[in-house]
Amino acid sequence: MTVSRADTVAILGAGVMGEALLSGWLRGGRDAVTVLISDRSPERLANLKDKYAVRALPAAEAAAQAATLVLAVKPQDMRALVQEISGAVGDSTLVVSLAAGITTAFLEAQLPEGTSVARVMPNTPALVDQGMSAVSPGAHCDADQLATATGLLQACGRVVALPEHHLDAVTAISGSGPAYIFYVVEAMIEAGVLLGMPRATSTELVVQTLYGAATMLKETGEHPTVLREQVSSPGGTTMAALRELDDHKVRAAFLTAIEAAARRSAQLAAGE
Repeated sequence: MTVSRADTVAILGAGVMGEALLSGWLRGGRDAVTVLISDRSPERLANLKDKYAVRALPAAEAAAQAATLVLAVKPQDMRALVQEISGAVGDSTLVVSLAAGITTAFLEAQLPEGTSVARVMPNTPALVDQGMSAVSPGAHCDADQLATATGLLQACGRVVALPEHHLDAVTAISGSGPAYIFYVVEAMIEAGVLLGMPRATSTELVVQTLYGAATMLKETGEHPTVLREQVSSPGGTTMAALRELDDHKVRAAFLTAIEAAARRSAQLAAGE
C-alpha cells in the first residue's frame, strides 16, 4: 500500500516525549497515519523500531517524506537539527516543536520562508495518556494546521491553545510541574519511613492519597482552598502540619521556584 506524504508524521528526536507521542498515537489506533522516527542514537532507534514497528530514517530523509514534523530534541540541539532538515521541508509542511524556550520566530527564521510552525509545551504524564500540553501557532500556522497539531497531542492527554507569550509560564507550571509533585511525594514517603512505616506501605499511602486528592480537584470543581479547609479541623493534626509549612514559607518557596523556571525558559529563548 502506498502511503501519501500527507498521512506521514516524522518524530525527530526519539527521547522521552518523542516516545510518549509515538506510543500514544499507536495506542489510540491512528492507523491512517504513518510514523517515521529519527534520533542521533543508533541504539535508541533500533530499540524503538523493534518496540513499535516503525521506520527509522536520518532526520533529513524523514523530513522529506512527512507532512508534519515533530521536533522533539533538547533546546540546545534544536539549531543543528533545523539546519540539517531545512532543505527537506516542503511548502505545506507543518513543524511542531516540543523544545522549551525555542520560539516560533526562531524556527521560522531558520526554516524556508512561510513555513508553518506550532510551538508546544507538553509534560511527561503523556507517557500514561494523562499529559497536559499547551500549543501556540506561529505567524504562518493557520487554524487547520493548529487543529492538526492539537489532534496529535490529544492522543496523550489534554491540550489548550494559548498565545505564545504565555508559554514560559506554561513551561514553569505544567511542563516542569510533575517534578515538583514527585519532589513532594518523595518527602512524604520519607516522612512515613521516618515515622516507622515500611517504605512500600508509605509509598502506597502517599501515591493513593495524591491520586485521590487530584481526582477530587478534577471531579468536584471546588477551589483547592475549599477542599483543604474540609480536611483542616480547628486545632487538629492537619492544622499543626500546615502551620509548620507556613512557618517554613513553603508556599512562598513554590512561587519563587516557579518564577525561576519561567525565567529559565525565557533565557533559553534568548539563547542563554
